[in-house]
Amino acid sequence: MHPPQDHTPSDQTPHGADRAPDRFNGARHCLAENARLRPDKVALVMAGAGEDIRTLTFGEADRAVRGIAAGLMGLGLAPGARVMIRMGNEADYVLVYFAALAAGLVALPSSPQLTPSEAAFLRDNSGASVMVVGAAHEVGREDLGACRLLGPAEIAAMKAGPPIADYADTHADDPATLVYTSGTTSRPKGVLHAHRAIRGRRPMHAHWLGLSETDVMLHAGTMNWTYTLGVGITDPWACGATAVLYDGPRDPTVWPALIARHGATLFAAVPSLYRQMLKYADLSAHDLSALRHGVTAGEALSPELLDAWRQATGKPLYEALGMSEISTYVSSGPTIPVRAGSPGKPQPGRRVAILPVEGAPEPLPAGEVGLLAVHRTEPGLMLGYWNRPEEEAVVMRGEWFAGGDLASLDAEGYLTFHGRNDDLMNALAYRVSPNEVEGVLIGHPAVAEVGVAELAVRADLTVIAAFVVLAPDAHVEAEALMSWCRERLAAYKCPRAVRFLDSLPRTPNGKVQRKRLAHA
Repeated sequence: MHPPQDHTPSDQTPHGADRAPDRFNGARHCLAENARLRPDKVALVMAGAGEDIRTLTFGEADRAVRGIAAGLMGLGLAPGARVMIRMGNEADYVLVYFAALAAGLVALPSSPQLTPSEAAFLRDNSGASVMVVGAAHEVGREDLGACRLLGPAEIAAMKAGPPIADYADTHADDPATLVYTSGTTSRPKGVLHAHRAIRGRRPMHAHWLGLSETDVMLHAGTMNWTYTLGVGITDPWACGATAVLYDGPRDPTVWPALIARHGATLFAAVPSLYRQMLKYADLSAHDLSALRHGVTAGEALSPELLDAWRQATGKPLYEALGMSEISTYVSSGPTIPVRAGSPGKPQPGRRVAILPVEGAPEPLPAGEVGLLAVHRTEPGLMLGYWNRPEEEAVVMRGEWFAGGDLASLDAEGYLTFHGRNDDLMNALAYRVSPNEVEGVLIGHPAVAEVGVAELAVRADLTVIAAFVVLAPDAHVEAEALMSWCRERLAAYKCPRAVRFLDSLPRTPNGKVQRKRLAHA
């Protein structure tokens, strides 16, 4: 039997040399030195379908951020006041986000796709003092209550006005970012991060992204997503690299052209977008020679997709596993060899363990399935849930944070993800992970996409069901897919029903919404 696994750095200090100094401002960390050392280097490119919409150098970004910060401080906001950002993929989204941090305020990124009631919940729950909206977004001033509205004209005036002389002298543990994520309740919960979380991302740079100042990072996500704000902007800027984001039609054929046009050395997306690129884009028609590798997160990367991408491009894909409360902390990458079917190992510098679902929070031996946990001393870990102390009590298990992901670590430290504890399905008294069933079905040549969830067949009975999107021109009977599973899975894990869909319900950022599958 293997001994309990607690992946602690060799110096026994969970955050080691990556611990932020006591006085630390995340915006300063990403911009001040870049503005001094490389003011004329391109920091941000906002790309369109046919031409670039806007380009900012590090000098221009630093000046604009400090100007907006001065304007926000001129409103008389108290330190830590929340600034809600409700804009599309535009350069000002990035500038306002970093300006809030630069001023010692708390940035609240949100999606422009929120309904008025959803946006009102975030505004009221956070106690936002300011809402910043983009040119294409209208908010009735009568709907804002005590929250002040700033539009493009006000932001433009702030950028042109006198800037603050220096970034706010914040403590590393001062609040910096409040992001809302779906929880087990009917309303989203706010995840509050400190300035130190930006410094806490450093293990990703070497061990997942392979990121340096010479890189050009193209990210396919929208700015309100933490995957985009982190990997697409914050990480490149922290390293002095160039960030490229896209504001145009969401056509999968555009990405190879953007990689070629901008000489992107790194490309970040969700697995489903890589799959769509392989399906719809002519990769051979574009010069992808600058691209070293792609990175992926947000959903599991199947071995079949990994192999298909390698065959088509000759480039590796590096996967990562994370969550809103800590970002990514398990990955493959330049220093962690890819193992198909696993997102990788805990990044060096992270303290990670598998805990029992119930009972004392003692790390489990290799190979056993339990709750994936990180130590509370991890610098990238959230400060807590916004006004939800009862939920913090649930996820904190002694000295460990366990967010509900089920996983196992093998003897070499590679992780296998077994789904969410609350996504597990009950089948014949066994608990079954949808990820395991999906991993088998996606290997069938007729299956392009699949989601697995419980389906109620009568009031007192649910069965495992597979919701399948077929590959182009493919035809297969439901029984053939169930037979495919029976050859590869224990009987109790096999789907008892198959439904064919034109598409899977997904979040705006591409994650499959399993809870909606039965109603799709």
